[in-house]
Amino acid sequence: MATRLNPYISFSDNAKQAMEFYRAVFGGTLESNTFGEFGIPDPAYADRIMHAQLETPSGYTIMAADTPPGQTHSPGANISVSLSGDDEPELRGYWDSLSDGGTVTLPLEKQMWGDVFGMCTDKFGVTWMVNIVN
Repeated sequence: MATRLNPYISFSDNAKQAMEFYRAVFGGTLESNTFGEFGIPDPAYADRIMHAQLETPSGYTIMAADTPPGQTHSPGANISVSLSGDDEPELRGYWDSLSDGGTVTLPLEKQMWGDVFGMCTDKFGVTWMVNIVN
């Protein structure tokens, strides 16, 4: 297996919903395990996601989990996920889905460097950058 870099996103208690949303946006195969499946006895965590991994047809990998028992969830703006390429219809489709119900911070439009670029925060609080190479 080659070395790869991918986002690993921490959620408070909605990793399952977020990952199902990302699967609807990007397609692919989603595998997940709950804390309960690995023997965490606390019923409040039984159905929360210990680890989820989405492998998409375009080669993206997104991993996520709910915050484990005893740890504090600290959402922040220290991570953004970047999607870039030259397949405009594919990238615009991702943009439309990711920005729906979220907040557009920079509209997807032609930028000074010649590409089409936009930034949004999806309905789960994850910041996305989309760059369509021209």
